Amino acid sequence: MYMHGYTYGNYLLELGFILTILGITFWLKDIVIEGTYIGDHTKEVQRGIVIAIILFIISEIFVFLSVFWAFFHSSLSSSIAIGGVWPPAGIIAIDAFSIPLINTLLLLSSGAFITYGHHALMEGNRSQAIWGTILTLVLGIIFTMLQYYEYIDCTFSMSDSIYGTVFYASTGLHGIHVIMGTLAIFFGLVRLCGYQLTDAHHQGHEAGITYWHFVDVVWLFLFASVYFWSGI
Repeated sequence: MYMHGYTYGNYLLELGFILTILGITFWLKDIVIEGTYIGDHTKEVQRGIVIAIILFIISEIFVFLSVFWAFFHSSLSSSIAIGGVWPPAGIIAIDAFSIPLINTLLLLSSGAFITYGHHALMEGNRSQAIWGTILTLVLGIIFTMLQYYEYIDCTFSMSDSIYGTVFYASTGLHGIHVIMGTLAIFFGLVRLCGYQLTDAHHQGHEAGITYWHFVDVVWLFLFASVYFWSGI
């Protein structure tokens, strides 16, 4: 309603954000209380959480698969409507060896740091686990800032043919996942600093780390296809 200009659509949008944030906040609070203070996260519960994370990531894989399907469907057989070429005539593709390459290095480095922090946590080295997580957060935030700068400096928009649509759909969807992963890692850092995670019980933080690695892998496919292959 907000995007179509309906009256009070902006209030409904703000209310939706507030209710979503409140729902996430109270849900996380309950999870922490159940797992840390009450001790309800038995082996069976932890196994269920692992299965849930696996199913969630599988569903995310199919979300990105649909976007990649649209990209390759349009790029491998360019129609006459877009000039029979890819990128379409008039579209200046982003140089893959500028910001996209920097972001690739940032995400790969963040994946290495979060892995280091994870192994440090499993070995009981709390300080190194904290530093590895902090460096991951910093790199993730820099990635998001560079992605925003890339959008501002881009010469085409989402309405510029199918190329603009699949470009912003794929990179924007990934950007949202980076923000979600950053929040998950930040929440794990808060719990880590609050002595709520141990070397034997850090299921939630481990789920956030797994999600972050998934985001890293998706970006490699994005860089290779949407940026590099489209630009050559």
